[in-house]
This record gives sequence, C-alpha cells and structure tokens, in this order.
Amino acid sequence: MIGRELDGYWKTVVNTIRDGIIIINTHGAIVSVNSAFEKITGYSRDEIIGRSCEVLRCDICQQVRSNGDGYWCALFHSNDVDQRKCRIRRKDGTYFQALKNGAILKDAEGIVIGAVGTIADISDLAEKDDQIEAYRQHLHSEDLFQGIVGVSASMQQVFDMIRNAATSHAPVIIYGESGTGKELVSRAIHNLGPRKDNPFIKVNCAALTESLLESELFGHVRGAYTGAYKDRIGRFEKANKGDIFLDEIGDLPISTQTKLLRVLEEKVIERVGSSSPIRTDVRIISATNQDLMKLVDRGVYRKDFYFRINVIPIFLPPLRQRVDDIPLLAESFLKKMILKEEKPIKAISKETIDVLMHHSWPGNVRELKGAFEYAFVTCHEEVIKPHHLPETIHKPQRRPAPASRKNSFNMQEIEKRELLEALEKTEGNQSKAAEILGVSRVTVWNRMKRYGIDAKTLIAVQQNSGTA
Repeated sequence: MIGRELDGYWKTVVNTIRDGIIIINTHGAIVSVNSAFEKITGYSRDEIIGRSCEVLRCDICQQVRSNGDGYWCALFHSNDVDQRKCRIRRKDGTYFQALKNGAILKDAEGIVIGAVGTIADISDLAEKDDQIEAYRQHLHSEDLFQGIVGVSASMQQVFDMIRNAATSHAPVIIYGESGTGKELVSRAIHNLGPRKDNPFIKVNCAALTESLLESELFGHVRGAYTGAYKDRIGRFEKANKGDIFLDEIGDLPISTQTKLLRVLEEKVIERVGSSSPIRTDVRIISATNQDLMKLVDRGVYRKDFYFRINVIPIFLPPLRQRVDDIPLLAESFLKKMILKEEKPIKAISKETIDVLMHHSWPGNVRELKGAFEYAFVTCHEEVIKPHHLPETIHKPQRRPAPASRKNSFNMQEIEKRELLEALEKTEGNQSKAAEILGVSRVTVWNRMKRYGIDAKTLIAVQQNSGTA
C-alpha cells in the first residue's frame, strides 16, 4: 500500500479509534474531529468545527492558557501534553473526567500549523477510584474492629475479649450460632497476638471423616493406609509457632479428642502410622455452634478435653440481639458489592433498612450478606428497595414462638454452674477447683469475679445447710 492509498483510508482509520481526536489551528479553532469525539462530547461535527476549543472548558487548558506567552495556548510552547487528567464539558453542560494527550503539528518546513489532541473518557475509572478510596476510608472507620462491623454494647464486649485473648497463649473457644462470624473473630485474635507473623491454619472439623481428619491434623507416613504413597505434613506442623483454627470442634470424634488432648498437654503430635513424637508449638483457637456441655452429659464428648479447650470462651451474639449494627453491616455490604459488581446501585432506602431491622435473621450476618447479593441481582435502579430483597425477608413472616429460657443457648450459665459445682466440691478451695476444671487458679478467680461468686459466702451457705 503506497502513501497516497493510505491517505484515502486515513479517515476510516481515525473514525474506528475509541478515543476522541480533535485537530485545531494555531488560533485555537477546531478544524477536524472524529466520530468518537462526537460520541464522547455530544457535539456533532457540523456544530463544533470552526468554533474555539475553549467551548470544551478543559481545566488544564485554562491553566496553561493563563500562563501562555506568544501563542494562544502553552501547548504550542511546550510541544506536547502527555497523559494529563482533566475535566471537559459536554454539550449538555455536564463534565466528565478525561485523559488527554496533545502534540503540535508542523509542515514540511517545520512551521507550526496546528495541534492534535486525543481525549479518553475515564469517568468510570475515576468513579471506581472514588469508590475504592471511600471503601479504604470505611475500612479504617471507627465502626470496624479488625474487619468486624459493630458498635453495639454486646459487640464491644466481644472486642474487649478478643484483645484480652490475643495477648494469651491459652486455648480460645468461640461460641456462636452459624453465620455470626466466628472465623473473623479467630482471625482477629491471631492478627492482634504475638503469633501474628507466623502461620494461621484453618480446619473445618465437620467436613472430613475421622480418618481423613486425623491425617489432615497430624499428617501421615508413607504406607499408613491405602493411598498414602508418601509422607505428608499435617496442619499442626504447618501451624508451628502460629495459631490453628478448629471450626466446628463439636463434631470431633472421641478418638481425635483424645489425641488433641495430648497435643494440648504435652505439645507433641504423632503422624498417622508413626509412633515418633514431633514437638509443636501451636495455640488452638476453636469454634462451635453447639452446647458442648450437653455433649459431655450425653457421653459423646470428653469432659477433660472440654475443660482444656474452654479456657478462654468468647460468646458471639446472634444478629437479632444486636439490631443496632444492622444499618452499619448493610452499608458495609453495599460498598463491597458496588466495588464488585458493575451496577448503578448507590444507596439503600430507609424502608429497606426498616425491613432489615425487623427481620429475625436466623442465618445471622451470613444471611444478611446473602440478601445483598440477591438484591444486586434483582435491583436495576440506584436505590435498593424492600421488594429487591428475598421474599423471606421483605414479606411478613409468622414468627415461631420464642424458645423457653431453659432451653436457650447460654454458655455463661453453663460455665457458672460448673464453677459453682467445683467450688462446692472443694469447699471453696480455688486451686483444687482449678484442677477439677482443668484451668489455672487465675482463671477460676476471674470467673468468680465475673459471676459475683464469693468463696466465703459459699462456704457459709454450705455450713448452714449442713447444720440444718
């Protein structure tokens, strides 16, 4: 293709470019634009040609023009403008964010005859940057604690317990219904603790069979069972010097409980198929949605193992008991979904917030997150309204009768009852009570203080009842 033929196709080539192209003369008059320029600015070719480029109100052009000397625009003095962000006005008066390049044009003798500029509309990118910055500020807001949203009194107590637990090397157990965020709490304990620079390993105890679970936790040697073709390092070895999070620990079989009890007491493990002890320094953080004491009473859970993992209990409230946090959680999920999804959604209506705050949330925070994922599919407006939520949430539901207090999930009462029983057996001796419970004397003292139990009063009551 010779140069003359190429010139014939040049107009077609320019009009296929997605960026707007504008050519001006030395007086600033527009002499040519491409199709993309028309689309981006709203001006047709007939409307814009012959007019001054000042009609675009480019903010960086205004700056350089005020400082220009000799030419009408400093571009002719500097020869080019490279990748500059600017604001440009459309025909309808609105402004958009643009990325601009510019260069002067010279004839064969080197005389300046004009300039060419390209304009890329980066409004979507600029909006996304603003959203990311807003989300970054949200992450550092006072409503967040290690990624956990909550301003309610119950969550502030949880945050205090997390801070205290993080400074210890003792086992921590997190109690809470499904979907309350137990894994987030475990991660916060790790991140705030002295082991934060070492591994944090997660294991779901309910997702594996007994044989696979032991292999996952402790590893195995070659030939330990069919399919064990080589030695394998277990999760405890991988977590050495760090923390291991055992989720759904209520589903552990008795045999695995026995082996974990040894790990807690002796700090050693044995791979499946081997009798060689391997020393390990791992802090156990566990979680459950079950009443472990009931499992102990049924004989499916070892009492001594229960007391060893129950040293520092943290109780996560269900979402229905911290309604004040729902608007904050809703706003947090909205911001995350805006960053993730390409949709025009910008806000949540007041009516929607009211619906969310009156729902019982049996699935807790996980259910709320799922409701927003659903809403982002059904909503094609800028505001999420009640009808965009799942029907189970926005339509009135018949609420079940509240469970009796006797059957409610109240681990504090269980812990208090166990403490009282141990103190009664030892006639108020805190050291002996600590041995029965499998905890330290300091832990017994802290629990007595928490539940308002006075050893002297307890002994006096026992003596009076014995005399009677």
